[in-house]
Amino acid sequence: MPAARPKTLSAPPALARGAMRITPLGGLGEIGRNMTVFEQDGKLLVVDCGVLFPEDHQPGIDVILPDFTSIRDRLADVVGIVLTHGHEDHIGGVPYLLRERADIPVIGSQLTLAFIEAKLKEHRITPVTVHVEAGDVHRAGPFGLEFAAVNHSIPDGLAVAIRTTAGLVLNTGDFKMDQFPLDDRITDLRAFARFGEEGVDLFMTDSTNAEVPGFTTSERELAPAIDQVFATSPRRIIVSSFASHVHRIQQVLDAAHAHGRKVAFVGRSMVRNMGIARDLGYLTIPRGLVVDFKKLESMPDDKVTLICTGSQGEPLAALARMANGDHQIQVGDGDTVLLASSLIPGNESAIYGIINKLTDLGANVVHKGNAKVHVSGHASAGELVYCYNIVRPRNVLPIHGESKHLRANAALAIRTGVDPAGVVLAKDGYTIDLVNGRATISGRVPAAMVYVDGQTVGRATEETLEERVRLRESGVVTVLALIDPATNALAEPLEFVTRGFVRDDRTFDGAAAEVEKALAAATPAQVADLEAVEGLIAGAVSRYLRRVLRREPVVIAVVVDA
Repeated sequence: MPAARPKTLSAPPALARGAMRITPLGGLGEIGRNMTVFEQDGKLLVVDCGVLFPEDHQPGIDVILPDFTSIRDRLADVVGIVLTHGHEDHIGGVPYLLRERADIPVIGSQLTLAFIEAKLKEHRITPVTVHVEAGDVHRAGPFGLEFAAVNHSIPDGLAVAIRTTAGLVLNTGDFKMDQFPLDDRITDLRAFARFGEEGVDLFMTDSTNAEVPGFTTSERELAPAIDQVFATSPRRIIVSSFASHVHRIQQVLDAAHAHGRKVAFVGRSMVRNMGIARDLGYLTIPRGLVVDFKKLESMPDDKVTLICTGSQGEPLAALARMANGDHQIQVGDGDTVLLASSLIPGNESAIYGIINKLTDLGANVVHKGNAKVHVSGHASAGELVYCYNIVRPRNVLPIHGESKHLRANAALAIRTGVDPAGVVLAKDGYTIDLVNGRATISGRVPAAMVYVDGQTVGRATEETLEERVRLRESGVVTVLALIDPATNALAEPLEFVTRGFVRDDRTFDGAAAEVEKALAAATPAQVADLEAVEGLIAGAVSRYLRRVLRREPVVIAVVVDA
């Protein structure tokens, strides 16, 4: 078994001289908002700063950020932000961190920096960037950084080895071991082996597919299924994918070209990212293949391919708007919709809802569940074991995954011979200290969900979301009460105004009696406070509806003096 987690954790003690502290602020217990802070000799290094996409119980939220509370007073000590690759769950939070200190150096590969620079431009931030490639060595304060190529579902992914006086940490980032990648850039196991020979004191490994046996399928094996879609589709083909999934888009472009179809990109992020990938040489587009969307409107349907965002059911993305009928692209009989991506945990309901809507419109929806049109970008159990046997780390910290994924990864590490006492199962906010070659949990710092709601950051709370869910599920009841200030009793019968709450003539028959009881039991201080009186009335009506009708709408009371 892995090392046991302490039952209670408080703020960590001062870091011992010469020790390194590792603090994951996201990505441990969820798929997304990956961020880890490393501390050595009073300086901080951030690896990745991503976002998490909201689930159904978080209505109105755009994205969810890591909690910067523990480093907010120490931003001057941050010597750099290392980005392992360009996916949103690893770079999407960078603009929000740079809002707090804009000159933190951002370190990454060419494509990763290009994606984040385009994103930062929208936030009107000009970053300080440091371009690195696989094999490069870079110094950031007390942290010696060496980068190694890893294969993932986006080009230019990097693992990072972090050297300090406390030891060597190897962070894989997101990776797999595709032996036949589309860009012929394989995970550099020779570098992993070299780090292993040097002695890896802490191995931080991608856990997403730790429960999946064997090896992840090669990207090239998808080509026949994608080609079959293009060969058999009678009308338009609408492909939905991540706006950063360059490899998958390349396969779609190749298939469209082979079958004589023109292609248009739909959606701002898709147009932007594919333009960047093309300009930097990561995407090969035959001359004349990609055209403006407007030109496709006059072409025969069987010569049209559209590539858009929305593969995760995002409500404002192009695919969801098409499914809801409020997009300029109207899906109809004979169209084929190809979902060329995996299902991120938590998004299943939204995605299946869109699939059903598209099917109702007459489209043939092709997805991972009924065709071999997507493979994961993460290492399966066989690949993780292979890496453990190569690296032979002293300590292991599984990262990037839900609890079940972290535990499965930990079990693999132990099976390969890693001392169970050195396998650390942590959560967001846990601090792990590397001292004298041993990694142990030392405390805990704040690591709450930070919600981005339109232009506001961090103002929406769990209570806000609970109220929104209640509004969505049970509606709202407004109680209008006319009260005699002399007697503190109802001067007229209560009036009830409802929105989204189903009622009949007898729904509120017993509510007035509950309100009268509450008013009669009120203290003089409560009677003198209008807000307190409104709270008493709202509480009385809420309890009545919950007890009698088993309903929990949001109840608002408005009191007027008679």
